[in-house]
Amino acid sequence: MMRSIGPQELYYLRMQRTREKTDKMEKSKAMRKLRVCVATCNRADYSKLAPIMFGIKANPDEFELEVVVLGSHLIDDYGNTFRMIEQDDFDIGSKLHTIVRGEDEAAMVESVGLALVKLPDVLHRLRPDVLVVHGDRFDALALATAAALMNIRILHLEGGEVSGTIDDSIRHAISKLAHYHACCTRTAEQHLIAMCEDHTRILLAGCPSYDKLLAAHHRDDYMDIIRNWLGDNVKEHDYIVALQHPVTTDIKNSVKIYELMLDALISFNKRTLVLFPNIDAGSKEMVRVMRKKGVEQHPNFRAVKHVPFEQFIQLVCHAGAMIGNSSCGVREAGAFGTPVINLGSRQTGRETGENVLHVRDADTQNKIYHALELQFGKRYPCSKIYGDGNAVPRIMKFLQAIDLDEPLQKTFCFPPIREWDISQDIDHILETQGALAIDLGGTNLRVAIVSMRGKIVKKYSQGNPKTYEARIELILKMCAEAVFDAVHLNCRILGVGVSTGGRVNPQEGVILHSTKLIQEWSSIDIRTPISDALHLPVWVDNDGNCAALAEKKFGHGKGVENFVTIITGTGIGGGIIQHNELIHGSTFCAAELGHIMVSLDGPECMCGSRGCIEAYASGMALQKEAKRLHDEELLEVEGMVDLKKAESVGAIHLINAARLGNSKAGAVLRTAGMALGVGIVNILHVVNPSLVILSGVLAAHYQAPVQQVIGQRALTSAQRIQVLTSDLEEPALLGAASMVLDYTTRRIY
Repeated sequence: MMRSIGPQELYYLRMQRTREKTDKMEKSKAMRKLRVCVATCNRADYSKLAPIMFGIKANPDEFELEVVVLGSHLIDDYGNTFRMIEQDDFDIGSKLHTIVRGEDEAAMVESVGLALVKLPDVLHRLRPDVLVVHGDRFDALALATAAALMNIRILHLEGGEVSGTIDDSIRHAISKLAHYHACCTRTAEQHLIAMCEDHTRILLAGCPSYDKLLAAHHRDDYMDIIRNWLGDNVKEHDYIVALQHPVTTDIKNSVKIYELMLDALISFNKRTLVLFPNIDAGSKEMVRVMRKKGVEQHPNFRAVKHVPFEQFIQLVCHAGAMIGNSSCGVREAGAFGTPVINLGSRQTGRETGENVLHVRDADTQNKIYHALELQFGKRYPCSKIYGDGNAVPRIMKFLQAIDLDEPLQKTFCFPPIREWDISQDIDHILETQGALAIDLGGTNLRVAIVSMRGKIVKKYSQGNPKTYEARIELILKMCAEAVFDAVHLNCRILGVGVSTGGRVNPQEGVILHSTKLIQEWSSIDIRTPISDALHLPVWVDNDGNCAALAEKKFGHGKGVENFVTIITGTGIGGGIIQHNELIHGSTFCAAELGHIMVSLDGPECMCGSRGCIEAYASGMALQKEAKRLHDEELLEVEGMVDLKKAESVGAIHLINAARLGNSKAGAVLRTAGMALGVGIVNILHVVNPSLVILSGVLAAHYQAPVQQVIGQRALTSAQRIQVLTSDLEEPALLGAASMVLDYTTRRIY
């Protein structure tokens, strides 16, 4: 018989099991090494990463080091600097050629893309626990992006700092992707906290390169290093180190500053070590300027692609001055008290010591020359803003403290939101998203605010002016009024859609050939003036195509893969949806359905041809026949309104006369219905849609005769295709809006 366990014994048993479980977890953690991958992209970041790599390598019981090399390390023009990593006795696990040459903005983007293509395989193979990324280079952004998407923890070095150019944006983007931060200054730490980063995951470590430079800059052989790079006759504090990089957001100006700097240095007549710029966009132009000036052949200059960091420290430490825009000037040079002339905006916002003289508006050679006169040969107190020489031990302890059992998903520490702010969020949620739709008809110009669900929130209408200038002016005026009203209607306009008669190039937003009803409206770029005025994206298409798009999004065509829409109004037009896409044709005249010929010798059409559907069945064709019958006194029948009182005779009078038994009017309508029906049969035999939608004011009058002609004249397999009349009241406006709304929901247009 089993003895029952009392509550007190059960408590102690549970406590014992909990301790055993905890001990087991701690033992497991102690046995497991932290796999750290350090990725280096260029000579500059290696100088910061190398001390950490040595620190990891010195602790083999706790860490397992993997090294990935990419970027300009592997380019001959930049010194093949991966060799110095090998000379430091590090095993390089992967070498990734990720630089697309070109040294312009596009090449930088392509290099990021190439790195993102290659990195997943490497990271999947190495499976690091932590990836160490440095700084603000585009290569580092690719590394951080790949690691974040592959659920690898990221330690970011030197986050939170502020400088000029695109580097700021890249640095902060990497900080948002990173899980842990090792920053260099108290200000940088506060910036990271202000960016909502978790303060428990931020280490104020100092710059790792300071560990090396503060320990090694007092070398006995420094003069040998100086003479090796600058010649035998050079003296300590009697030479200049020049290092200028392109500013990617203002390449033209940065190249100009580089040229002025070289001119000033040539005039200053001191021995100068010029390092080649980095691989950023604009570097090719800077090298071109350097060679144009003959710097590589000039007796006072030594132009080099790379100097090992330990030797570079000695050269900067004992220089009479350093000039350019390298971060080394505002960071490392301060540790030695070396005078620095900082040119341009690249380091704007950096914390600097008193050794730095800024020439932010470096627009003349004389200004740079005067700065050299002020700084050259001075010595300043040593600054330790960026470190005290103990960064690596702090980072090692920080890495050891990483708990891999903690959730990988990082959390942000947002400041509390005041109560009155909540309503703003609710208003945004309840805000109606919509489009601005423009319909350019032969008579009227209409603008509407259309919601995402196809509701016309507000509509505006004016007569369509006869001249181009007046028409554009009115369009912009009406659109501006609609945009203003949209704010008060709590509707956010996502873009503008334009529906117009004639042939349109929707890719360029250009009206190629207009109908005769709209004057001065051919070869018109309608997209640019509207987009420039409203600062919104603009789509343009033919009114028939817009009607088809309206049916596809809001009408009978919703969910139908293949259908045809035919507009029966003043003219005849339409659009064809095939495999869920609108057909434009090679010269944008597909679906000119009104100009399908149904007779070789029919009435003349406005297009110049004869026998078109439009010449038989359009509102203008019916009006023409109505006037003919009226002039021959054959239109009026008993029960009709006295036509003498009517302002003009139109298609509606012809339809009413036929309904009241006028045989002549009935014959005209039968011919029109037959012509339209035969044209639609031709369409059925060419594109074989599953549905035909009749739209416009005459649609209801044509549905029955068209269906009858299809039953009589179409091939057997096409006779059952259904003809429906549209339920949409404003197909042109809704179609114009759908171009915008389909884009915002990422559907194909």
